[in-house]
Amino acid sequence: MGGFELIQPAGPRRRRIETSESREQRLARVESTMRNSATALLGMRHDDGYWCGELTADATLETDYILLQLWLYPPEGDGWNPPSRPRIDKACRSILERQLPDGGWETFAGGGAEVNITARAYTMLKVCGHSPEADYMRRARERVLALGGLQAANSYTKINFSLVGLFPRKYTPTVPPEIVLVPLDILYEMSSWSRTIIVPLAIVQAIGPHRLAPNGITVEELYDPHKKLTLVNRKGMAILFRQLDRALKLWERRGLKNVRSAAIREAEHWILDRTRYTEGLGAIYPGMMYTIMAMRSLGYPDDHPDLMDVIRQFEDLILETEDRFQFQPCVSPVWDTAIAAYALGEAGLADPAELTRTADWLLTKEVRHRGDWSVKRPDLEPGGWAFEFANEYYPDIDDTAMVLLALLHAKASDPVRQQRVEKRAINWLLGMQSSDGGWAAFDVDCNWDILNSVPFADHNAMLDPSCPDITGRVLESLSRRGVEATHPAIKRGVEWLLNHQEDDGSWYGRWGVNYIYGTFLALRGLKHAHASSARPAMQKASEWLRSVQNADGGWGESAAGYRVNRFVAAPSTPSQTAWALLGLLAAGDASSSAVRRGIEYLVTTQKGDGTWDETLFTGTGFPNVFYLQYHLYRNYFPLMALNACRAALAGQQRA
Repeated sequence: MGGFELIQPAGPRRRRIETSESREQRLARVESTMRNSATALLGMRHDDGYWCGELTADATLETDYILLQLWLYPPEGDGWNPPSRPRIDKACRSILERQLPDGGWETFAGGGAEVNITARAYTMLKVCGHSPEADYMRRARERVLALGGLQAANSYTKINFSLVGLFPRKYTPTVPPEIVLVPLDILYEMSSWSRTIIVPLAIVQAIGPHRLAPNGITVEELYDPHKKLTLVNRKGMAILFRQLDRALKLWERRGLKNVRSAAIREAEHWILDRTRYTEGLGAIYPGMMYTIMAMRSLGYPDDHPDLMDVIRQFEDLILETEDRFQFQPCVSPVWDTAIAAYALGEAGLADPAELTRTADWLLTKEVRHRGDWSVKRPDLEPGGWAFEFANEYYPDIDDTAMVLLALLHAKASDPVRQQRVEKRAINWLLGMQSSDGGWAAFDVDCNWDILNSVPFADHNAMLDPSCPDITGRVLESLSRRGVEATHPAIKRGVEWLLNHQEDDGSWYGRWGVNYIYGTFLALRGLKHAHASSARPAMQKASEWLRSVQNADGGWGESAAGYRVNRFVAAPSTPSQTAWALLGLLAAGDASSSAVRRGIEYLVTTQKGDGTWDETLFTGTGFPNVFYLQYHLYRNYFPLMALNACRAALAGQQRA
């Protein structure tokens, strides 16, 4: 796997459960583990009733933070001493702590060096004054060249470098602000996260000041001498888009100034509209960073309230202590709260009054504004939840389905209000089904494949198509909310899942790593949809899950599977083991040795404080580009799985 190396995460000494123990003994051990887990999970809740675990990623965000500081505070004279220098130095230490022995940086634990993050890390360290002659810098430089040089980097690395004079502008894709004026709502054929990146970036490219790195620094040493500098080299429609990019660059020099001015004004208004009732544009790191740069490019003074808000919201993503500096790509309070409350509620291990506080908090986070999704669903009443504390323009289907599941157990102090909110959410989910029968993350029918050929689309995230994991969760949520199996939306969702099962019996996971995640949610959806036609598919999926179980009884999967479009094994993790168990139980495979061994793994790896350890990234941002570590996955998913196992064991005992 090209240098891919798996490292077994450290954990407590395994206590083997004797296979001769009775079902009653095993059940008692499971219940004890669950109580410890519930106690720990309740202890992590905030006073207002919500959970919000850390959400971390690779070193890319720290490198982009340094680049932003370089753009905001250009060097004067020979030195570079911006007011944020103490944080910049912390960011450099954070980056260096994650360098691999071969000199590179990886996008997920065990993934091996990757060209974009390695080039960014080397470059930002050099900008900050680290000597290119240092051994760690030499190794990083050699690793970039071995991976194809800077020419092999994606468009966003090159665009970012071009903003500070470190890559030729002529070889970076043009992101024109006129895109907001194009008819047919082309902008809304792109994924929501792409929109929040492209619009502010277009302003920066169009009118942003040209910055230079300090002391005339260049990164010519990162160019592969055997490769030419060109725009992204692709086939088919990409040839047309490259010609269009040339035309756009000519337009920048000779186009009608009044059209460009109108486009910039419209792009500014677009951004300002979407920073109301939110915690930053899209409430995600890239959009927030480019918004800061766009506002500065537009001449917003430092004390402008909109700019001050955007900077504050951006800096709220920082995890900082005396010896730590790490950016989160966003925060996940609604997501964490919904899953934690659901796990505790299913297990019956939380005081109903305690969950009332959680329900009341969730109701305050209902989205009631018409966001970008309404362009394609103009007559649909708003009613759903976003991922973050506040992100009114971008509620998402996955969070809404998960909150509805949580509210099965978490009862608000105002039941009438809760019923109204739940009804709106159910209707919104039904209305957000795509025409193919599946559900996506933020939009409907966001699958115009031609957009994958545009020069700045090589970040693998231009579209937001239907996916098995979200479709499965929505089917479970709607079914448990009383939507009958005969309802057209349920029937079409089931059909979509059956048509998208992989040949080996698994399902692809778009938002979690990877086939274990997709399979567990697809099976849950099919089970609750009471799809009798799905039994053969569910049996095949169950056989696949058993076939990829690790020798220690757990399950683990590497994000490297996204590269090769197949399952790639990894050391067992608590979250992925929980997903596999939930999938097996949904398929009716409660009495197999695989389930017993999976239970054993979770019970025996729980720590004394009721939590589990997990070092691998099991969350997905952009496949093949960006991965996530949800720090609460390791705790609430095992509780959910153990509860399902307990129910199965209790049923066997009664039988």
